[in-house]
Amino acid sequence: MDAIEALVTRKSSAKLTTPAPGKEDLKIMMQAAVRAPDHCRLRPWRFIVVEGDAREKLGGIFEEALKARDPDATEAMLQKERGKPLRAPMVIVVIARIEEHPKVPKVEQILSAGAAAQNIMLAAHALGYAGIWRTGKTCFDPKVNAALGASETDQIVGFLYLGTAERMPILPDESVDEYVEIWDG
Repeated sequence: MDAIEALVTRKSSAKLTTPAPGKEDLKIMMQAAVRAPDHCRLRPWRFIVVEGDAREKLGGIFEEALKARDPDATEAMLQKERGKPLRAPMVIVVIARIEEHPKVPKVEQILSAGAAAQNIMLAAHALGYAGIWRTGKTCFDPKVNAALGASETDQIVGFLYLGTAERMPILPDESVDEYVEIWDG
């Protein structure tokens, strides 16, 4: 698949199954990730690959964080939170590693990590896999951050759920005209 085809055909797939990207495909996806725009070459990202039984451990972290955020969470809510990482055979946690820098504000470092995440999603698609980028309260939870070894200044920008689509979602053709304007001063 060429680059333009990958860009204009990628879509999110929530229903994922095996196989997940293998070792060689994961390496290619990470090579794509580190080509993201990066002001001053800070490399403001970290990627944590979670597969197999480690997904259950990640689910336990999610559950404990929910308990702390919401002491009134029901067992059904806790079970749902615990099961989130099991929705795909692979989860890649993308963390923006934020540092104080005189030329590169925090927002640029977060955007760079987000661009790296998008490159992973595009590379996965180009390699024949499917996925969905998920966020939510879990991304901004200090307990989840700490459990994943991130510093207090780091920011999780997303959980990339990857595998093979159970069924390909159909997206309607969309005109870009409503999102684009030409500014002439």
